[in-house]
Amino acid sequence: MMKRKKNLVEDSSTLIALSDHPEQTYGSLEMSAAPQENRNVFSDGVTRIDFVLVWEESVNPLKLAESDEVSSGSSRDTHRKWRTEFLSRLQTAGLHQETKEVVQGKTKTTYVLLSAPWNVLCYYAEEISLRVPLQVVTTPISNWSEKILEKLHIPNIMAQDVPNLPPDYYTCQFHTNKLERFLGHENKDTFFKTTQRHQILYEILARTPYGSLKRGEVGIGRLVSEHVLTAAFPLHEGQFEMPKTSEDPKSLNMRQILHHYWARWACWRKYQPLDHIREYFGEKIALYFAWLGFYTGWLLPAAVVGFIIFLFGIWLMVTDVAAEELCSSGNAFVMCPLCNICSYWNLSSICYTYKAGLLFDNGGTVFFSIFMSLWAVTFLEYWKRTSSILSHRWDCSEFEEIEERPRPEFTALAPMTVRNPVTGAEEPYFPETQRLSRTITGNMVIILMIAIVLIFLIAIILYRTILSIIIYRSQNAFFIFSAGRIASLTGSMLNLLVILLLSRLYTYLAQILTRWEMHRTQTKYENAFILKVFIFQFVNFYSSPVYIAFFKGRFVGYPGNYNTLLGIRNEDCGASGCLIELAQELLVIMVGKQVISNIQEFVLPKLKTWWHRRKLKPAPSQELIDEPDGQPDLSPWEANYQLLVCEGLFDEYLEMVLQFGFITIFVAACPLAPFFALINNWVEVRLDAQKFVCEYRRPVVERAQDIGIWLTILKFISYLAVISNAFLISFTSDFLPRLYYRYTTGSMRGYINFTLSVAPANFTQSYMTCRYRGLRDDKGQPTQDYYHLLAIRLSFVIIFEHVVLLIGRIIDWMVPDIPEEVEIKIKREHYMAKEALAENQSLNRTILEEMEQQISELRFRGRTQSPNNISSLSSLSPEHKNKPTV
Repeated sequence: MMKRKKNLVEDSSTLIALSDHPEQTYGSLEMSAAPQENRNVFSDGVTRIDFVLVWEESVNPLKLAESDEVSSGSSRDTHRKWRTEFLSRLQTAGLHQETKEVVQGKTKTTYVLLSAPWNVLCYYAEEISLRVPLQVVTTPISNWSEKILEKLHIPNIMAQDVPNLPPDYYTCQFHTNKLERFLGHENKDTFFKTTQRHQILYEILARTPYGSLKRGEVGIGRLVSEHVLTAAFPLHEGQFEMPKTSEDPKSLNMRQILHHYWARWACWRKYQPLDHIREYFGEKIALYFAWLGFYTGWLLPAAVVGFIIFLFGIWLMVTDVAAEELCSSGNAFVMCPLCNICSYWNLSSICYTYKAGLLFDNGGTVFFSIFMSLWAVTFLEYWKRTSSILSHRWDCSEFEEIEERPRPEFTALAPMTVRNPVTGAEEPYFPETQRLSRTITGNMVIILMIAIVLIFLIAIILYRTILSIIIYRSQNAFFIFSAGRIASLTGSMLNLLVILLLSRLYTYLAQILTRWEMHRTQTKYENAFILKVFIFQFVNFYSSPVYIAFFKGRFVGYPGNYNTLLGIRNEDCGASGCLIELAQELLVIMVGKQVISNIQEFVLPKLKTWWHRRKLKPAPSQELIDEPDGQPDLSPWEANYQLLVCEGLFDEYLEMVLQFGFITIFVAACPLAPFFALINNWVEVRLDAQKFVCEYRRPVVERAQDIGIWLTILKFISYLAVISNAFLISFTSDFLPRLYYRYTTGSMRGYINFTLSVAPANFTQSYMTCRYRGLRDDKGQPTQDYYHLLAIRLSFVIIFEHVVLLIGRIIDWMVPDIPEEVEIKIKREHYMAKEALAENQSLNRTILEEMEQQISELRFRGRTQSPNNISSLSSLSPEHKNKPTV
């Protein structure tokens, strides 16, 4: 029996000593005020509702009679048979049931309320290794920002006094024969937390068969997927709205507390009540919000530095020598036509555009690129530390996933069964060779979809070029002057629309492919699905910025020898460079996607909820006329059924990971990206909180030790960001050419002329010469400065990459994944657990000797002892002797 204490500060009290305050029970929060009435009970007003099963049926008698006459073995009859068998087995397993029926028009909705008695809870708590409390930990929990502000004597505007803080406990795995040693064992109604009761019920529902085991007809998951049941969910703890009359905050239920102190927009600058979130939703959801809050907090210094760099760019707009030279050049630099039908133009006409480019292309962006590369590495290292602290505090640092059962879809579709060599039971099986062939086929589909993305990218490139030509032919002076900007901006918006449409299409396609690949467990299924979607979304979202950053303007050629694509001249960067176009593309895609996603997250759940409630609206005869608001007083199970199904965390993680890529991989082009990400995340936290508290049905608690495969993806992005920023600064930015020119001439005077080449004589008319951007001689061949600059650029890439990665490795070495105090704490807990067990053995030596003798006899006799011997061996309660069966 492993016992663990979860705080970082040593407690001087004995680990196993029982609490001096027995009224502090484990399963419910200590409240000084009278709690609100609990409506989540059976008709007797006492039995707690732990889970609800729901199905809908048509009540049209003619329709039912016709279906019965046509075929007695119809799907409706099969579903009714499966439900009857399933409920019968649940009753055999020891669960209490109560049925409620609601007729609404031509539809009858049946609710089966389930409750687990004490003996069932004890049996399955030991079966699935639930952790229960030994002693309250009284050491307060604080974070680093609170400590810093306290030392500086600065008021902490982020702190708030959230009532009913869930107590911290020393815990260990539950054992029935050690029941009297656990805190709160006197009260059987509250000993197990509400979320633990949900876990136990879901465990029973997931392993209960309703038909043939060989056909995989097992578990609630397949019943819902086969539409035998329309829903299965635990209940929320009452309403989330605050009471109309002012009450003691300690009398609020946990859902009201989370809504008032977390999900409201007014809480945007407050700490998240992570322990309350964990208490109500479980560790997996709490870790997501902990990561999102941690990421948002770390965006603050990045946003501040980026904003300072942006202000530095504004200062350069006024003081830059090259910009002044360009704006005052007049007719000195006549530029070659931008297309085959375009006319010559003066470089001074793009004065404001060139100055705007300095906002994103200046020496400060080099510093900011290095800063963000190190920021990403440091952020991930400190998140790993924070994750280890939270998982230790939440009893997950040694969490090992219980042997996963096969997915319901896998059990239903597996073509054969094999005997498990460990359990001896027949289990569904899918041949590895067939899975491999399906996986390869799925990868081919991924490659095909990536090719489609690239085709759309080429189409948008052609669109920009063709639109520019059309605008030049319009003979409108204003549009001709802004042709490049109009084509670029509309191309970016069109690209965003294509990205969003392809994202929807591929996510749906990835679900089909992943199901088709027949992964046995849910973990393997989720990992395969996440990788598929991320690979595609990576290409989908980043292909256009990558093209602008590293390919656009590289294959243009020179006057008289232009390269073409499908007969159209290749795109070139504007005179102010590609970096401003890259910044525009990033802002349109990143900010545009964030705005659209937030609108969807705000509006769509409300529309779905309204439509779902409209379908479930009671008939007029059922409405309660005497209600003050004219609405029926719905029961908790009806009100919860009207909520939306929790969609999980995949979309939330994917959105944040893609955002992380934008602010790290291309940050050299847009210093304001972290600022926009910070604003978005402040909104995102509240939107997600509102969805989970107000609009979703309560999900079953899932335990987790960290954020899983997403951490590996974030590491990959952080390493890719170093390489990307090195090439951005070297080949896309004007930083190195400016540095080279200043070094060779001593000043920036004449820099504009240095960057422009003279068109070959065979291109220009005899009486006019034109200039174009490049380092070439009058024959179009690269000059010596071009090769010098190329060598400098390649050297910079190597030096930048090695220096940043080396510093990152040093940070990784200096910041251990698990804090030293946590490691010491874990070792201390192991030692204290051994001491506690040794003390227990010394006090009960005679009993242990008798137990060892009885164990030997049981092993020899093949477990054929009488019930009295078994009872004396295990010291089980009377309820636990009758072990529930499924």
